[in-house]
Amino acid sequence: MTEAGPAAGARLTPNLRGALWMVASALAYTVMTTLIKFLGADYPAGLQTFYRQLAGFLILLPIIVQRGKAVFATSRPGILIFRSAAGTIGMILSFYAFQKMPLADANALSFTRTLWLVPLAAFVVREKVGPLRIGAALVGFLGVLIMVRPGAGGHFAIGIPALAMLASSFLFALTITGMKVMTKDHAPIVLLVWSASLGLGLALPGAFFSWRWPALPDLVLLGIMGVMGTVTQACYIRGMAVGDAAAMAPVDYIRLVFSVLAGFILFHELPGVWTLVGAGIVVVSTLFITWREHVTRQIFKAAEV
Repeated sequence: MTEAGPAAGARLTPNLRGALWMVASALAYTVMTTLIKFLGADYPAGLQTFYRQLAGFLILLPIIVQRGKAVFATSRPGILIFRSAAGTIGMILSFYAFQKMPLADANALSFTRTLWLVPLAAFVVREKVGPLRIGAALVGFLGVLIMVRPGAGGHFAIGIPALAMLASSFLFALTITGMKVMTKDHAPIVLLVWSASLGLGLALPGAFFSWRWPALPDLVLLGIMGVMGTVTQACYIRGMAVGDAAAMAPVDYIRLVFSVLAGFILFHELPGVWTLVGAGIVVVSTLFITWREHVTRQIFKAAEV
């Protein structure tokens, strides 16, 4: 029996194993966002961000102790500091959005980070961005406009929580762009340690101004929320490493389904028709961008051979 699990796993294709990791990431993400919303009445976004960063730091602490200064070695601390600041502010904004918006709506807007990567790739990384990727990004932002559609009387009805999630997605896209630059000469563990360490320090001011000592049950839930954030990242990275990126990207959108279910069962939320239509447009456009990037990489690899 002990050999059955590994043997069965070995028979799975890389893409199927990767997809299972992506589903696990989506489940962990849904647990995290559900706890963010559940605890939001008593613990503001800044304070929750502190507990999230604390959990991530504690998980990496054994590695930091074991490897010492090596995990902090860098020739470009400025970019790492900027990434950590953008990631921490983005986390606070996303936590605020999850607290104030229906889970499905907030999740749908969080997918716009892929759309933000298109202009960032052109202006920051200096990648050549073709008309198809630009067109797909514009269509995706049209889906965003549908989700935050004009309200009664034709006035734009976008609220502060939706703006917070859009800003958060942009900041997370900045951190991803920075990661692409830094991974050329930095190990992933260095980026993780810098992000966790600086993120914890940068989260302190938000926690200080909204501090309250949690009761034991809340402390347990806050701990689970923080751990689930780290599990989400670990499973996502593992899924992308095992499977093909173009095949893994569609699986990530299953968290939208999980968020709808969690919102309905736990908070009696149902996404509106416009949210579903807009989310569908965003999903299709981001999938096209992911597929297009995959095809471009394959062409470059074939040309190198």
